[in-house]
Amino acid sequence: MLNKEYPLHDMNVVFDMIENSIAKGGTHDKTAEEMNLLMHLYAGLPAEAVEEGMKFIHGRACEIPASSDIIPLHVRLMNLLEYLEKVEYLADIPATLSSEEITKRSDIMNSLDEHEKHFGTPLLGYQFNMGTSAPVEAKEGEEDNNGGRLLLMNSQAAVFACEDIYKTALFYEDKLGFKASHLDDEAMPHIKLVRDNIAIVLVKGTGDITKHARNFGIKYDMYIYCSEPFLLHNEVAGNGIKIVEDLPEAKAAQSMTTNRQFVFEDIDGRHICVSQYIESK
Repeated sequence: MLNKEYPLHDMNVVFDMIENSIAKGGTHDKTAEEMNLLMHLYAGLPAEAVEEGMKFIHGRACEIPASSDIIPLHVRLMNLLEYLEKVEYLADIPATLSSEEITKRSDIMNSLDEHEKHFGTPLLGYQFNMGTSAPVEAKEGEEDNNGGRLLLMNSQAAVFACEDIYKTALFYEDKLGFKASHLDDEAMPHIKLVRDNIAIVLVKGTGDITKHARNFGIKYDMYIYCSEPFLLHNEVAGNGIKIVEDLPEAKAAQSMTTNRQFVFEDIDGRHICVSQYIESK
């Protein structure tokens, strides 16, 4: 339930009010990130959908069709507005407080966590990157060009076509520590392999599609970027996996023009290059 007076039809004014409230201080670190996510999403909506949000603000949510796909957006807007009203209420401390007022303020303070837990979390498949840090998937030499924009793509997976996906999956599970999920109920039956931030999808195939990349003039079938390849090299070699290109010593690698890396061969003959990820300064 909101207590402030908000405009009837102008969402831009609502976000101006939100920005002014945040500028007063006392809010969670991700409050501005939450505002930017909501603002960008509303900016991309048709006028009719934005008007739904205004109805929410003015207690007319019952007029919005239950089938509306963007109701979660309106709910998040209400969550932010209620939160900011509570923060402003708590910031205004009267000279004297009755026991009822103390209890009320305590209840409001305890309720802030429930609002804040949503800040910065994905909404309608999107999240907002404030540009304060590079994404986890960033590789050496890449810049973070996503500052201040919506990110819809969250992760990626290599796709390997195999004549025997179960044999390949067993190799990656037993030798490389991947966890397999067998998804036979989907339109394209496949096995998903996951370890750390790496995902591989195995699909059944025959013919040229199952051949390794070297048949087509491509040196490696997959790159894995690793902060310390020495540790992974020891694990791979220790599990009896064929090492195609050995890992150079750290000192020798300083004079190399390429990343410090090694290459191993999987059970289907694919060459996987493990390259050192060097964090940009």
